[in-house]
Amino acid sequence: MKQKNVLMIVVDQWRGDTLPMLDHPVIKTPNIQALAALGVTFAKHYTQAVPCGPGRASLLTGQYMMNHRAVQNTIPLDARHTNIALEVRKAGYDPALVGYTTTTPDPRVTAAQDPRFKVLGADMEGWRPVGSWGNKMEAYFSWVAGQGFPMPENPWDIWLPQDLEATDIGASAKPSRIPAELSDTVWFTDRALDYLRGTEHKSWFLHLGYYRPHPPFAAPAPYHAMYDPQHCPSPVRAASAELEAAQHPVLDFYLRNTPREKFFQNGQGAASEMSDAEVRQLRATYYGLMSEIDDQLGRVFDYLKQTGQWDNTLIVFTSDHGEQLGDHHLLGKVGYFDESFHIPMVVRDPSAAADATRGTLVSAFTETIDTMPTILKWLGQEVPRSCDGESLLPFVHHGATPVDWREEVHYEYDFRNIFYSKPEEFLGLKMDQCALAVVQDKAYKYVHFAALAPLFFDLKKDPEQLHNQADNPHYATLILQYAQKMLNWRLSHAERTLTGFAASPEGLQSRP
Repeated sequence: MKQKNVLMIVVDQWRGDTLPMLDHPVIKTPNIQALAALGVTFAKHYTQAVPCGPGRASLLTGQYMMNHRAVQNTIPLDARHTNIALEVRKAGYDPALVGYTTTTPDPRVTAAQDPRFKVLGADMEGWRPVGSWGNKMEAYFSWVAGQGFPMPENPWDIWLPQDLEATDIGASAKPSRIPAELSDTVWFTDRALDYLRGTEHKSWFLHLGYYRPHPPFAAPAPYHAMYDPQHCPSPVRAASAELEAAQHPVLDFYLRNTPREKFFQNGQGAASEMSDAEVRQLRATYYGLMSEIDDQLGRVFDYLKQTGQWDNTLIVFTSDHGEQLGDHHLLGKVGYFDESFHIPMVVRDPSAAADATRGTLVSAFTETIDTMPTILKWLGQEVPRSCDGESLLPFVHHGATPVDWREEVHYEYDFRNIFYSKPEEFLGLKMDQCALAVVQDKAYKYVHFAALAPLFFDLKKDPEQLHNQADNPHYATLILQYAQKMLNWRLSHAERTLTGFAASPEGLQSRP
């Protein structure tokens, strides 16, 4: 296989359990399912941080959040950290970016007047943007207007439901005002195909990002009606938001302070007040946005097959983070629940080395930091010492869990004040106290807070994580053991970019 291409598909806010390969009760994504039949699906794959900025920093640098420290949206990424784009350039690739990385630049090497400090996130160093919609989606909105669509004064209102009525205050069965042929999902796909048309006779690396199924939760026709809300699963949650909030002060804050308007252009009231029927309607729309992406991925896959590039291309399908979807009375990606951190991961290796594992499912814990070493190893490149992840190729090539593979998963969340969320005053904490870290295996989940009481869940008895056992004396020994696991993890994964180097009487020495 002389030509080696990489297609890394990164969707936004796609829950890890929402895949037909994992027996989801309603979702239909035949192109992704067909990709999985030719590759390996990782069933217990987790991001190391939420929301977008921290999650993508872990995905693209291969580092735990405690090392890259881009701890929230709008928080800068240290310029000294390498990333997958910079690393594949060493192999002669010119990595192309369709979509975004939600990266705030390092203010020590960037002028304070740089306009990138006025937006939620810019592009990470190393990428060549070939399908960026700009700092405020202006490139996409301009394209829509250029197609003859009458743009409203507020361009985001294209995602309002058609025939909006006063009673529409969030989840709606109506289609969005923008037609499917002008959706942002089509726009990103067109940008990817434009790029691929110029790469047929050379090796390429493409990050194909999609905004969906990120909110606003409004799907164009016919995707708005693809799923019947009556058939969508109901949320997993306590009997009331008040009962849910009693679990922890951080959860209480987000239940009180997450408005529907963050998720719907027509949203009114608190997200925690949504009824079961409203949540199921939201889920129907969310699944419709997923099916729209699947259809557009079919266009990309068909093009690769038609041009003879399919058999030379490694394809990775993943996401930056998940979505609560009404579980625990929450919307978005916050806190410590699996729904926010469990993400999809499918790896399809075209080489004969992967023939024996096609269509298989891996149940071992894997993490988003494993993406970068997997791709670099496939390209025959060295994995930088700063990378905390491990290559997934042993699963892809041999179908067996490596002897020393992790038996637990770790992730973190930072809930400091940012311009659109102010937890510090509510919780009575200082900025650097607003942190939590999770260690989770098949049996238990421990959540440690820098300055608040911990949480402990018995996952065998309480898989829905509704009952905190941190104050239960029966679990005291286990809680101590899991706190020690977390300390061991932090010690063994402390930032190590330079710790393999050492001076000696013979001069500089280096250890991998």
